[in-house]
Amino acid sequence: MSTPKAKLLVTADEYLTFERKAEERHEWRDGVIYEMAGESPQHSMICSNVNASFNLQLRGRPCATFSPNMKIRSRVKPEAKLKGLFSYADTMIVCGEPQFHDKYQDVITNPTVIVEVLSDSTKGYDRDEKFDRYAQNPSLKDYILIAQDRPKIELFSRRENGHWDYCCETSLEGRIHIDSIACDLFLAEVYDRIKFESGEEAQDSDAE
Repeated sequence: MSTPKAKLLVTADEYLTFERKAEERHEWRDGVIYEMAGESPQHSMICSNVNASFNLQLRGRPCATFSPNMKIRSRVKPEAKLKGLFSYADTMIVCGEPQFHDKYQDVITNPTVIVEVLSDSTKGYDRDEKFDRYAQNPSLKDYILIAQDRPKIELFSRRENGHWDYCCETSLEGRIHIDSIACDLFLAEVYDRIKFESGEEAQDSDAE
């Protein structure tokens, strides 16, 4: 994510009016609009692989995968002096009926699973502040971070007591199980056709 598009504070409604006409995607955070950075080919392929995996596993079930063009509204802590966050995730899954911010139905308010593919410019934000804001949505059960420069998938899962469990997989032969949607992410599938700087390349688990 780049520097603010405009330093003047704008309301959420003003942002949504602007964003629905914009050719590029922007995030609204505490009244400031931020222009989102473009994605690398690796980032795009990983997102495509993840969406394909989830779509296949969720077919015929009451959970749906939404594309990166669907916005998410994140709540704020009641005591925080912040206005909130409207953002885009690389992948979002909603179980049950999706709840929308307004009549335009382009902003989800009840995500169940959120996936972010990390990049050098956003990984700190995705791992820290953005996660903290996403977590204010009580519907969120699992938050997944996927590295694009090496095989690594991290999973944060919310338990009934409100605490978050953490697990991590770095083997291309491994998998991550997402309990809230009863799905698995196999690293060989997530990183299919991805070449890492080390020269290692993932092979689809079905390949001969």
